[in-house]
Amino acid sequence: MLAWVLRLRRLTAAVTLSSIAACAEDEMADLKAYVAEVKERQKVSVEPLPEIKAAVPYLFKSDELHDPFKPFEKSGEAETSTADNGIRPDTSRPKELLEGYELDVLKMVGTVKMFGNLWALVLAADGTIHRVRVGNHMGLNFGRITRITEAAVELVEIVPDAQGGWLERNATMSLAETAGDKK
Repeated sequence: MLAWVLRLRRLTAAVTLSSIAACAEDEMADLKAYVAEVKERQKVSVEPLPEIKAAVPYLFKSDELHDPFKPFEKSGEAETSTADNGIRPDTSRPKELLEGYELDVLKMVGTVKMFGNLWALVLAADGTIHRVRVGNHMGLNFGRITRITEAAVELVEIVPDAQGGWLERNATMSLAETAGDKK
């Protein structure tokens, strides 16, 4: 058995030595050739970096500038008095359902005559149809319906002006063309 172990050790040593001898071959020949090729290439000159100009410091003088948290003072010449024109929305009345929508998303889809009055049928953005008459309100700008015809609803909106007051603005909602009406 001892002879068997010695033979196994010799065999292992021979295999190891042959492996080391195989590794001793020049496997780095391709790397050496590439390095030699790179060294033989023509050298390229690199342009120098552009000269960096020194930054000119800016002296901030806050005393000369307007405070952004204070309103501008009006000069005597340009000052215009904003007289109260009496126009203002009635904020004490309860809001109507159609006052929760922009006028752009509301569409007039028809009219109906009931009790001697002409009512307009208005389609809201949520898909419900509402019946409105003269005096009802709709739109986000306190719009009050002033006239209803077979083809349109006319209303007056109260919008803020640039001087902090209110202005009246006329608006019209025309009868919407439905898919069945197109020719």
